Amino acid sequence: MIKIEANWIDLRYLDDLSTQKTFIHSLHPGVKLLTTLFFVVAVTSFPKYEFAALLPFFFYPLAQISLGNLPWQHLLKRLLLVAPFVLFVGVFNPLLDRTPVAILGPLVLSGGWLSFFSITLRLSLTVTAALILVATTGVDGVCSGLLRLGVPRVLVVQILFMYRYLHVLLEELIRCIQAYTLRSFHGESLRFQAWGSLLGQLLLRTLDRAQRIYQAMLCRGFDGEVPFSRKRTVQSRDVMYLFSWTAFFVLARCVNIPQWLGNLLAGVAR
Repeated sequence: MIKIEANWIDLRYLDDLSTQKTFIHSLHPGVKLLTTLFFVVAVTSFPKYEFAALLPFFFYPLAQISLGNLPWQHLLKRLLLVAPFVLFVGVFNPLLDRTPVAILGPLVLSGGWLSFFSITLRLSLTVTAALILVATTGVDGVCSGLLRLGVPRVLVVQILFMYRYLHVLLEELIRCIQAYTLRSFHGESLRFQAWGSLLGQLLLRTLDRAQRIYQAMLCRGFDGEVPFSRKRTVQSRDVMYLFSWTAFFVLARCVNIPQWLGNLLAGVAR
C-alpha cells in the first residue's frame, strides 16, 4: 500500500510542478503544446535505422528541464516506469532483422539491434517531452491549449474528467487495501483470491463517489461547461520561442549534425 500511495503522490507532483514561476511556465500553453507536437513529429519521422542523428534532439528536453527548474530525477523515475513498454516495442527486432549494417571492431551490428536502439531512443525522447509538457503546463493548461488549437470541447472535457477520475480511483483503491489490511490477521498483504471481489467493490465505490462529486458540482452551478484557465494572448516571446525551436527541429531533421561535426573535425585534423 505504501508503494501505491507513493505513486499517487508522484502523480499529483507533476501538477504541483506546473505552478512554478519560471520562463517556461509563463509561456502560452498552446505554444508549448505546438512545440512539443513539432518535436514529436520530427523525432518520429526518422528512418528506423537512424540513431546518431537523433542525439541533437536531447538538447530540447535538457533545456526545458534547466529553464523550467524541473527535477530530472523525478522525470527519469517516471520514464523508467514506462521502460518495459518501450523495450517491448522493439525487443523482437534483433531476431527478425539480422542484416549486417555496421562493423564495430570485432562486432557486427545487425539492422535489428540498430532499429531497436533507435526505437528506444525515440520513445524515450517523446515520453520525456510529454512529461515535461505536463510538468510545465499542467493538465488544465494542456486542455486549454487543445481548445485554442481547435480540438472539440467535448473531447477535451472527457480527457480532463478522465484524468480527474484517475485520482478518485486511486484514492478508493488505497482505502480498500487499507481496510483489507486492518481486518486481516497480522496485517497480511492482499491475497490473490480477494482480487476479484476487491476490484468489484472498487468499481462500485468509485462510481458512487463520482456520483457524489457530480451532485456536488451541480449544487455549485455546474452546467456542463468546464471553466478552464483564463484566456491568454500570444505574445512576442511566445512566437520567438515557437519559431526558434521549430527552426532547430527542422535543422536537426534535415542535417545530420553529428556526422557534419565529425567531417568538420576530420577536415581540421588533416
